[in-house]
Amino acid sequence: MNTSSIIAILSVTLISGSGAQGFTNFVRQIQVNSGVEWDVSVERTGEQLSPLAINPGGARFELWTVNGSTLEDYFLDEQYVGAYVPQSTLVVQSEDPYVTRPRTRADRPFVVTVTLAGMLSDPSAPDAARMVNLQHHVQSYGAGGNGVGIDRSLATLASDGFIDVNGTYTLSYPVHGIPGSDASKARGEERFTVMSLPDYEAPEAQLSNASIQIWPVADGAIAGVLDGDSLRFATPQLTVTLNDLYPDSRTYAQVYKGSPVLGTIGEVVPGSAVVVNHAIPQNRVLVLNEWDSVIEESGLWTMELLTETPFGIDRLHYVTFTINRDIEVNGTVTTVE
Repeated sequence: MNTSSIIAILSVTLISGSGAQGFTNFVRQIQVNSGVEWDVSVERTGEQLSPLAINPGGARFELWTVNGSTLEDYFLDEQYVGAYVPQSTLVVQSEDPYVTRPRTRADRPFVVTVTLAGMLSDPSAPDAARMVNLQHHVQSYGAGGNGVGIDRSLATLASDGFIDVNGTYTLSYPVHGIPGSDASKARGEERFTVMSLPDYEAPEAQLSNASIQIWPVADGAIAGVLDGDSLRFATPQLTVTLNDLYPDSRTYAQVYKGSPVLGTIGEVVPGSAVVVNHAIPQNRVLVLNEWDSVIEESGLWTMELLTETPFGIDRLHYVTFTINRDIEVNGTVTTVE
């Protein structure tokens, strides 16, 4: 290994929220062999020189943010730097444009892009300079879980493999790998990590990492009217139950005349719209009274529960019923002459 000291340039970009007002950000440099630590304050974005030279064995840089009100600190990311360690970046992308952290729904695909540079092709060079190890871990949050406080050391290693050629690699995942009995209701995360190989001066270390959260597919039900019911003047109270609404979604009930046909645009039922703009899925229970105010005439009608997400519009449930509000008058007309 090249034993001359080097200086690293710290490049920092904090996602929205991490560097918001009231938070202090810093990078901690940890010299691998000696264990010496040094903290340096950083802004939300920018570059600056590392506070300590990088000695043989390399150094690990950790990015932290501290809440100025509660003094709680949050570990955000880490990067290992060494004299001949390859460079690596990892990016995970899904159909959801949410920028704070990659996420997707359990039935949707995602893509991982790995870019590697600086690996040597000389077969006599140390393994740590010629190749890296790409690891893929999966971990369930459990029923109703949101990932807060989980022990990530318990994640399952789904796959790993060595890469020894510089370049950009695109890995496509048509479906998630979170363990569980019902794949559509998975809650968890998939993590991808590029690791350096250990050698006589430096241990195995993380070069880059990225993760994506997997959230369950929503479901819903309409209670209070059954498929095929015939209703006259008085309509029953309805209860709408919505489970696992996607963190970025708009869900509502609509009615239209006729049999159920996907893609039909109807009238939104008053009081049925739920807009979710959150970090985790949400559950809701709605009670609908006088929901028939948008029904103007007798006949066959359909009520649908629809949810609109970054992935499109999906129907959660529907019922078809008949409204009969026609009044028939039976009588006779007589005259007196």
